[in-house]
Amino acid sequence: MISIQAIRDDPDALKAAIARKGEGPEVIDRLLANDGRRRELLAAADAAKHERNAGSKEVGELVRAGKTDEAEARKASLGSLGERIAALDAQLTFVEAELEADLLLVPNPPRDEVPDGAGPDDNPVVRSWGEPVAAGERPAHWDIGARLNLFDLERGAKIAGSGFVLYTGAGARLVRALIGLFLDMATQRGYTEVWPPVLVNEDSARGTGQIPDKEAQMYAIERDGLYLAPTAEVPVTNIHRDEILAAGALPIRYAAYTPCFRREAGAAGKDTRGLLRVHQFDKVELVKFVTPETSDAELETLTADAEAVLQALELPYRTVERCTGDVGFAQARGYDLEAWAPGVGRWLEISSCSNYTDFQARRMNVRYRSAPDAKPELVHTLNGSGVALARTIAALLETHLQPDGSVAIPAALRPHFGADAIS
Repeated sequence: MISIQAIRDDPDALKAAIARKGEGPEVIDRLLANDGRRRELLAAADAAKHERNAGSKEVGELVRAGKTDEAEARKASLGSLGERIAALDAQLTFVEAELEADLLLVPNPPRDEVPDGAGPDDNPVVRSWGEPVAAGERPAHWDIGARLNLFDLERGAKIAGSGFVLYTGAGARLVRALIGLFLDMATQRGYTEVWPPVLVNEDSARGTGQIPDKEAQMYAIERDGLYLAPTAEVPVTNIHRDEILAAGALPIRYAAYTPCFRREAGAAGKDTRGLLRVHQFDKVELVKFVTPETSDAELETLTADAEAVLQALELPYRTVERCTGDVGFAQARGYDLEAWAPGVGRWLEISSCSNYTDFQARRMNVRYRSAPDAKPELVHTLNGSGVALARTIAALLETHLQPDGSVAIPAALRPHFGADAIS
C-alpha cells in the first residue's frame, strides 16, 4: 500500500509511475478528493466539539451562578450541536472507509530501472544457462507420463475437476523428492524452514496484496472466511504482521513448502493438456524480510538461490526481467525463471522472484528498529519460488528423457528419489 502522505506530496509523479503499469489516474484523483473532504470534516467536527465543550463549561458556570433558566436554554442549544457532530462523524467514517478501500487499489510503482512493456512478450532476457534440446526432438511430457504411469489426468479430473492432477507411483515419489531437494537447498543457503497453515484469513490475503487484486483467482471457504493459499508467500509473509522486529533481527529468510491453489492458472482455453495449467500445484517459496537499503541486492541473491535449483536439476533455463506490463500489482521489480521444455517447444515460467519494497509491509504493519532506541521503520519484503511444480516436472521429463524411454534423474535429486532413473 502507498501512504496517503506520498500521494499528497507528489500525485503527478505517482500517476506517471502507475501509468507505466497501465493504471489510470482516477484512483489517485479520487483519493485526493476524499482526503481533502476528510480534512474538512475533521476540522468541522473538531470545531463543533470544541464549541460543545465550551458550551458545557458555560452551562456549568450558569448552574453554579444560580441562573437555572439560562443554563437550561444553553443546554438546549447544545442539543442541535450534538446532532451536527454525530452527522459529521458519520460522514467522516464513510469517507475514511472509501479512502482505505481506494488505497488498496493503488499498485506499487515500478522501480525506475524496470523496462517498459505491455506483457510477457516484452520481458528482456537477462541471462541463460545450459544447452536446450531442440524443440520437437522429444515427446511431450503427457505422453512420457502416460507411458511411465507417472500421473493420471483423467482420474484427477474425476476426483476434483479439470486442472487437478493425480500423481502415481514414481510420479508421486518424484514430487516428494523434488520438494525435499528444494527445501534442503534453501536451508543450506541460510533460509529457516517453516511449515505454515495452508488456509489464510482475509487479513493475510489483504496484507500481501492478493485482496483485492487477485481475489477472483483464489479458492474461498466462505463459511469460515478463509482462503486456500495461492502461494506460501501469503502465510509466510504474514508471520510478522503487526510486529516490530528487534534491532539486528534482519535479514530474516524463510523457506516453506505448501500446496498452492489458483482458480485461473493461465489464459482460458490455453495449455489445457498435461501439467502446464493446473489449479493445484506444489511449491517451495522463499521469503525475505530485509532493510530498505539492502533489498535490491537481496533480490539478486534471491534470484540466484532459485536459479541454483534449476542448475541442480540440470534444466536449461533463462532469466527474464519482468517489464512494467508484467511485473505485477504489488511488485516493484522482479525476474522470472523459465525452463526449456523441448517436448512442447516452449520456455515455461517456473519461478517469479520479486521485490515488494515497503508495499506489503505497510499493509501488514511490519516494522523494525535499526537500533534499540530508534524509531520503527517499515521493512522491505521479497519472495520467490524456489521452485514450483508441476511445470518443473514437465521440463524435467522432456529434458532428461533417454533413448531407451527411461527418464534420467539428475545427480542432485538421486538421494531424495532413491534411484538413478525412472524406467
